[in-house]
Amino acid sequence: MARANHEHYEQHGHRELHAAIPRYHRMNTKDKVNDTTDTGSFPIVRRKPPYGPRGNARRARIVSSVLVALLSALLGFGYVAQVRNTESSYESLTEDELVRVLDETSTQVDKLEQRKSELNAQLESIQSAADKQEEAARIAAQNETTNGILSGRLPAEGKGITITVTQGSTHVDASTMFTLIEELRNAGAEVISFNSVRIVTSSYIKDTKSGLNVDGQSAASPYTIKAIGNPEDLQNAIQIAGGVGSRLKVQYNAKVVLKQQESVKIDEVRRSPTYKYAKTVE
Repeated sequence: MARANHEHYEQHGHRELHAAIPRYHRMNTKDKVNDTTDTGSFPIVRRKPPYGPRGNARRARIVSSVLVALLSALLGFGYVAQVRNTESSYESLTEDELVRVLDETSTQVDKLEQRKSELNAQLESIQSAADKQEEAARIAAQNETTNGILSGRLPAEGKGITITVTQGSTHVDASTMFTLIEELRNAGAEVISFNSVRIVTSSYIKDTKSGLNVDGQSAASPYTIKAIGNPEDLQNAIQIAGGVGSRLKVQYNAKVVLKQQESVKIDEVRRSPTYKYAKTVE
């Protein structure tokens, strides 16, 4: 009886086991299909970039590097453009014009160095004087005279030149005459007058139907320009080859007469301007 039960169990148990194996295999296969990411049921989750303090610092460094590179490129481009413009402006000048520019620059440097020495001497004089107030008053009076001449408030006299420009068939424009004034300034002219007008730093010249207008006053040909300074330097600035004197004769068919004089007297003066907002500091 026991043997018969045992045989019955082995027969039925093996059949049940064989039946269970395909069911397990099918379930396992079904789970794998359900677990696959290809169906879209379980999307892939990627790691987010770090937006914390470290990420912000990294982005800030990258942005800063890009800005520095961009600014460096812009500065380099500006420098190259400026150098090219400077070189092109000097390359177009003739040898005589280059010599004139060098002489004018040297003259301006010498004048500035001379003025610097005068101011240093005045400072040392005030510091070493027993009565500093009296010495300061004396120097102030001296500077008042110098400033009065430079500003056009006082008449002046000294060595210089007189230029007479007589207009021909072509109208001499304001730009050319203003260039003549600038050439005299660059050559070291300390005091200049145009017809009956004292030329100062704020002076202007413009064209009119009848001639020119200088600081609000009408001026007609012939134009008389007086300048106080080194006569030779002033003459060379006007009569240099290719300069403003040659331009007036060739381009405008004007007659230009220049005379060196030991004594050029300029009586034209300018009134002190009335300021609306500025006042003297006491």
